[in-house]
Amino acid sequence: MKDGDQQSAASGQPRIVIVTGSDTGVGKTVLTAALTRRLRARGVDAVALKPLCSGGRDDARALHAATGDALTLDEVNPWHFRAALAPVLAARRERLRILRPEVAARVRAVARRFELALVEGAGGLLSPLTEDGDNRNLLAALRPRAVLIVVPNRLGAVNQARLVLGSLAQVHRRRVAAVLVEQRRPDAASRTNAALLAEFAPGVPVIRLPWLVSGRITTRAAAALDALAAFVLADG
Repeated sequence: MKDGDQQSAASGQPRIVIVTGSDTGVGKTVLTAALTRRLRARGVDAVALKPLCSGGRDDARALHAATGDALTLDEVNPWHFRAALAPVLAARRERLRILRPEVAARVRAVARRFELALVEGAGGLLSPLTEDGDNRNLLAALRPRAVLIVVPNRLGAVNQARLVLGSLAQVHRRRVAAVLVEQRRPDAASRTNAALLAEFAPGVPVIRLPWLVSGRITTRAAAALDALAAFVLADG
């Protein structure tokens, strides 16, 4: 554990990385699970959390599997709802009222037990999450050491990534990276998006994550995950 890690542990301040994105279904869970496995393989005591799930728990189960036996499924995912809607609406259908301070407190309590906690949001950055806020509000409450923005690498990716970047508070833009998730069929846009995004978002690392087939980590995927691991572990 680095000196900064020891100071964080001593102060009780959890080391949290937020994984957000431009939308639902863009690859946040795939990235979070793969990066958690990569970090743990390197000896980092990392876990993955998804505080809220709606429409099933497949994402939470994938993160639970990546975390091994370090946490129970309910610790990875304390709130889950049947309806495939924004969590705040899905919760209301079950006559539940979820508030941001409760979610943030639960995440921090688990994160303090580990070197690093990757926290995946539900939907895009501005998707309503609780009665009192969206993913961006929860991000602010958790005070993450880094933020990863996941965007599918296709036509429109540069606009989507810049919209999410522009929605972040200035303090969080200092430690943010964009992850372009490759699609099954590359095209002219996917081959040029990374360079264009880097040009129009100076200072933001842009990392291309190859399409992962059945969880198989190729040489290119391993390099991308190692770059992300170095980014989230670096002292900001």
